Amino acid sequence: MTAVANSVFTAAQFNQFVRDNLNETGPAKATTAGSHFAGTGLNSIAERLTDTDLVATSQTTTSTSYTDLGTVGPTVTATTGPYAIVFLYNSNVNSTAVSSLMSFEVSGASSIPAADNQSIGIAGTAGSREGAAFLLDTLTPGSNTFRCKYRVGSGTGTYADRRITVFPL
Repeated sequence: MTAVANSVFTAAQFNQFVRDNLNETGPAKATTAGSHFAGTGLNSIAERLTDTDLVATSQTTTSTSYTDLGTVGPTVTATTGPYAIVFLYNSNVNSTAVSSLMSFEVSGASSIPAADNQSIGIAGTAGSREGAAFLLDTLTPGSNTFRCKYRVGSGTGTYADRRITVFPL
């Protein structure tokens, strides 16, 4: 609408050109405290929620392929677009001088197996605390579940304070 001097500004015009436009802003679309918005296309946004999960229990594995521990996870389910940033953190040790790794798999709308190139871990018997962030850029938009998985090169890996945080985009 283009305003013209001395013309009548009706309630219908106000609702269409002022109120309805304000209802398309981020603050008007926000429904949850702590949420953020991600672009989903031309002139389109979606509200996203960052979520985290922690398993503090110390548990072990001797598996040389990615597996669950006695307490599965940690696990986060989030609505994503094609992108998400995944943060991992844990404290671990290995009984021999080889690797203990923590990775994550994605299931749901996407299917991505746990892999060494998206893992954190140690090589050696000295205990360590580590963390890293991974940008995923090939997700299928929708509901995706991110679950931590574990493996060792050999020996026994002990994992504690396992955390995953997903920042969906």
